[in-house]
Amino acid sequence: MEISAIVNEPAEWSLAAGNDYQDPFGELELDIAIAAPDGRTQLVPAFWAGGREWRVRYAPHCAGSHTWRAVCSRADDSGLHDRAGTLTARPYAGSNPLRVHGGLRVAANRRHLEHRDGTPFFWLADTWWMGLCGRLPWPGDFQWLTADRVRKGFTVVQIVAGLYPDMDAYDERGANEAGFPWEGNWSRIRPAYFDMADERIHWLARSGLVPCIVGCWGYYIHKLGVERMRRHWRYLIARWGAYPVVWCVAGEVLMPYYLEPLPDDAARRDYATRTRAMWNDVAAYIHRVDPYHRPVTAHPSQSARDSLADEVLDFDMLQTGHGDRASLPSTVDGITASYAREPAKPVVNGEVCYEGIGEASRQEVQRLMFWVCMLSGAAGHTYGANGLWQLNGRDRPYGPSPHGMSWGDTPWEEAARLPGSEQVGLARRLLERYRWWQIEPRPEWVEPHRATTNYTLPYAAGVPRHVRLVYLPLYQRLTAVAGMEPDLSYNAFWFDPKNGQQRDIGTAVGDAEGRYRPPAPPIFQDWLLVLEARG
Repeated sequence: MEISAIVNEPAEWSLAAGNDYQDPFGELELDIAIAAPDGRTQLVPAFWAGGREWRVRYAPHCAGSHTWRAVCSRADDSGLHDRAGTLTARPYAGSNPLRVHGGLRVAANRRHLEHRDGTPFFWLADTWWMGLCGRLPWPGDFQWLTADRVRKGFTVVQIVAGLYPDMDAYDERGANEAGFPWEGNWSRIRPAYFDMADERIHWLARSGLVPCIVGCWGYYIHKLGVERMRRHWRYLIARWGAYPVVWCVAGEVLMPYYLEPLPDDAARRDYATRTRAMWNDVAAYIHRVDPYHRPVTAHPSQSARDSLADEVLDFDMLQTGHGDRASLPSTVDGITASYAREPAKPVVNGEVCYEGIGEASRQEVQRLMFWVCMLSGAAGHTYGANGLWQLNGRDRPYGPSPHGMSWGDTPWEEAARLPGSEQVGLARRLLERYRWWQIEPRPEWVEPHRATTNYTLPYAAGVPRHVRLVYLPLYQRLTAVAGMEPDLSYNAFWFDPKNGQQRDIGTAVGDAEGRYRPPAPPIFQDWLLVLEARG
């Protein structure tokens, strides 16, 4: 069998089992051993596609002739075991950055993510937890939302692989056009569900968005058990590992089911200990099975690194609250604590203050959370809109969670147009004018600056002799930008974070004490002061 392919683009082919099996998903494992022309070898898992059919997806990392051989756990199946062929890959000639530069990995400085060719990758994610269900119809609405997020500057979509939060496993709100992802008794996976999900994941990657695949919500580990959860994850890796994805082990990884009777602190500690051990096992399995070594994290109740073992996490993800400005201290403390940990790992705030949640956390809070996170050491930021994450229908809101309360009924079409989503995109575009991946927190560069006694004072960060960034969460006049180099001058301007407009100030130089005193911001609101080094 000869197959044609394109570098960094999934190629797909199928094999047919020679025997009938009562439960192919549970009885068989099929891997494809692939040797690339540069000498690299990979063991790529295949997935059961229904009936006797098994399918393989492989994204070649280099051009040339690749050879492959099938390795089945049932060596007596002549249709699957020891089948062989070649795959010829040609270079990619388009402009999709995920195909030009390849998938993601952690950069050598352990502070940000980058493409496989070393190009820095800016994580700006949107939250579509339930985006694979039928309440975001395919193709029209899903494609519209994708195009809207690409236009605004998002690079990642956080999306759950069918076993959703805020509902039980077989709640009809979680079905897509083909039903549910698993049979009702957890006996086996349902390929038809994932056939429909494939269309959406493929479209995200084709559009230049990285799917951050959340395997399930954390409490499902107690419904499936470790062995079934391993099989669930092997299936996800086989289906989607050839795409430039990021793996998120589980959502709120240690959280019990909403109605779980845990009567006291001892019972809660015991649940967390048992759940942590189970998820550590599954996370280690993901690393072993994934031939592409996609980055792995976990969505936590607070911090991924406080939830799972450090060795199974490539980067830290946080959740820091939905309390509007009251969540500012926990957000800043979470980022700064993660940034200071050893060994260093990139940190991203994966959930904070969804826009509109609780009729609060409006666009000014979205700007606030983006800038305080990025200037405190984050490798990127995740946005969310209430109504979009759960996909409220205009005529049929999502309704209550298992605990009995609804998070709000804003239709997803309205939530998608909330202004905060545009404004975080403007922020990303500003940062990408500079060497953003080298930006470090530099609180000493501004007087006064944020402290644990006052989180609304200015935040400063930058790259020495390249750029200085000072964010003012509230309207205030800076005393000074400090530590200015005596031999360097800067172009200074105010950046309006609500519309991206720039108001030039002129040349900025330090006085004899190395201090620069900027004029007052022009309007009563939050502002970003930018100093660009000349030359």
